[in-house]
Amino acid sequence: MVRIYFGDDLGRYGFGDGHPFGPDRIHAFWKETIKQGLDKKVQIANPVICVEQDITRFHTSQYVEKVKSQSSSGTGYLDYGDTPAFQGMFEATSYVIGSDLDGLEQAINGEYPRVFVPIAGLHHARRDTAAGFCVFNDAGILIETLRQRFGVKRVAYVDIDAHHGDGVFYAFESDPDLVFADIHEDGRFLYPGTGFAEETGTGAAQGTKLNIPLPPGADDTVFRAAWPRVEEFVRQGRPEFILLQAGADSIAGDPITHMAFSPKAHGYAAQSLCRIADEFCNGRIIAMGGGGYNRTNLALGWNEVVKAML
Repeated sequence: MVRIYFGDDLGRYGFGDGHPFGPDRIHAFWKETIKQGLDKKVQIANPVICVEQDITRFHTSQYVEKVKSQSSSGTGYLDYGDTPAFQGMFEATSYVIGSDLDGLEQAINGEYPRVFVPIAGLHHARRDTAAGFCVFNDAGILIETLRQRFGVKRVAYVDIDAHHGDGVFYAFESDPDLVFADIHEDGRFLYPGTGFAEETGTGAAQGTKLNIPLPPGADDTVFRAAWPRVEEFVRQGRPEFILLQAGADSIAGDPITHMAFSPKAHGYAAQSLCRIADEFCNGRIIAMGGGGYNRTNLALGWNEVVKAML
């Protein structure tokens, strides 16, 4: 059974109407879920809020205080101009993290090994700063929680968002137990300008990171040609838990990227990772919606992930 987190509290994470990352994204997804009848096949869970202690497993206390302060005032930026503060931002992000962590608990105890959190996968935030629409890095928090609370060391993080998951990559670049695989638009053409093929991890973690930059306009044919490398890489890492960041901004027609996948690519990736999860992780996998700024694309792409998980 697949557990999906859905509700207005999760939708609160967004930067106002008219912003690419607007609060309407979750409803665009859910409308399509109902249209395809998938809401009848999944277990729907209400969003859950986390506590501050959860956030500081990954982020510095000073940065958390900064977010809280700007969340009250709702003014200024949290970074150099991509991530504006909004009132209630701290609580909104706490619902993203809390839903992830509740899903993690369900997966670990075997209740619902497959979990999907549509508004999640905020992969650009660093330990001490926001970046690229991402206030806190829920993926980083999940990884730290798996280690610190559940004693799960070997984690695979796979990212198919058009943007490189730099906030996760650099936080764990020297961590040999994080298997990191990321297919994204070449950083020479797209924010954040990182994730080159020669970035394979440092020190003891050398060779535990796989970055596959693709040219603008890369389609499903290119994706499927590259995917076996990801599959093989994750298998070799023998993970105990898999995280998928399923950003839909790699689908053709996104307003801020230049990729040309179809929604089917997302289903293909999710299906493959579910097989690996069954093989190595007692089926345990959490998928996070990630980016995606064309509402039709994210609705279709994320529902392909849900179908694959079913």
